[in-house]
Amino acid sequence: MTEEWQRGFYRRSLEQRQTLLAHGRDLGPLGEAQLQINATPEHDLVIENYVTDYRVPEGLVLGLVVNGQPYTVPMATEEPSVIAAASNGAKRVAQSGGFTAVIQERQMIGQVVLQNVTDPDHVITDLLMHKAELLQLANAARPSMQKRGGGAVDLQIRPLGSFVSVDLLIDVQDAMGANSVNTMAEAVAAHLRENGYDVLTAILSNLADHSLVTVTCQVAFADLATAALDGETVAQRISALSNLAQVDPYRAATHNKGIMNGIDAAVLASGNDWRAIESGAHAYAAKGGHYRGLAVWTVGAEGLMGMLELPMPVGTVGGSIKLTPQSKLNYQISRIQSAKELAQVIASLGLAQNLAALRALATTGIQAGHMKLQYRSLALSVGATPAEVPTLVARLATENHVDAAKATALLREMRENE
Repeated sequence: MTEEWQRGFYRRSLEQRQTLLAHGRDLGPLGEAQLQINATPEHDLVIENYVTDYRVPEGLVLGLVVNGQPYTVPMATEEPSVIAAASNGAKRVAQSGGFTAVIQERQMIGQVVLQNVTDPDHVITDLLMHKAELLQLANAARPSMQKRGGGAVDLQIRPLGSFVSVDLLIDVQDAMGANSVNTMAEAVAAHLRENGYDVLTAILSNLADHSLVTVTCQVAFADLATAALDGETVAQRISALSNLAQVDPYRAATHNKGIMNGIDAAVLASGNDWRAIESGAHAYAAKGGHYRGLAVWTVGAEGLMGMLELPMPVGTVGGSIKLTPQSKLNYQISRIQSAKELAQVIASLGLAQNLAALRALATTGIQAGHMKLQYRSLALSVGATPAEVPTLVARLATENHVDAAKATALLREMRENE
């Protein structure tokens, strides 16, 4: 049920929406002031019903070595252990030579789906006869892309029962490309409708399996060892965990979530669509009909070898990329110049993240390092000042059971004893 303050909300100015929200939700003067302080006026033009910015902490992974070049990579995330883990994995791999990343091609897919197809073979034959014409129509919808060396380069057709999917393969150059792909697919769809085809939809696919990045690395046994375990034993355990993620979708989901911890944070900081990357990665993980772990680790004669392959259709221009001052600054920090370079770096970061997570699982357990970082967030959430956080975290680390009530009680005790 719509409340009075919500009526016509989208028609209001930014200042009016902030005031209506503050009064409608009884946020008080401080709440309204906070909305105003965190707001970026330009963002009122970006999304509907804009009121303020939700800020996410950003940090850096240093010394991520990809194809022989060290990178400083901005990551935006609220998860305390993500950047620490990525840094840990990146450092171990760098000591053994770094990551090698390869991109064979970089093309997006625009689907034009036909329905109520009774004779798929006839339809496929007809469409293939007009392949050059359809590609020309697609490119005419975005002529500037073809002039830059990109555009629709191929067309593939897939029968899907009573459906037929006409897949346009489009080289979007350094752009994210979603809007261009959709425009080109809709141009082809309009032509097919005019020629009697029953077109159901025309839209890009986020399963960008023509934009695959393959990342490999090798980690020397010595760089995996702990005080209690030799490096080869750790490597064998990591390999076993990797094998488990290939046969058990329950383990694979968490295995891949760890990879995406790093990838999503880097994609968000780059101004790209992390949701598109996330959906494409999980779809690719299930491409064989069984959901599996995206990263694979095996033990060789001299160390642990890792491999990660997944779609990475990111861009460095267009869309929301470099829309904000922060995303512009992030490209100055990373010094990444092209979409291919960005894709290689982000995929390498995902493999680094996975290495750190599996090494923790194979040795001390995931909670040992994770909870030390979580305690800082917990301390802040119960009202500890920055000066009080180290002491409270040290106290929490000695407790067998930790929750908000325990943290609150310890903080109160600390203050009483000052």
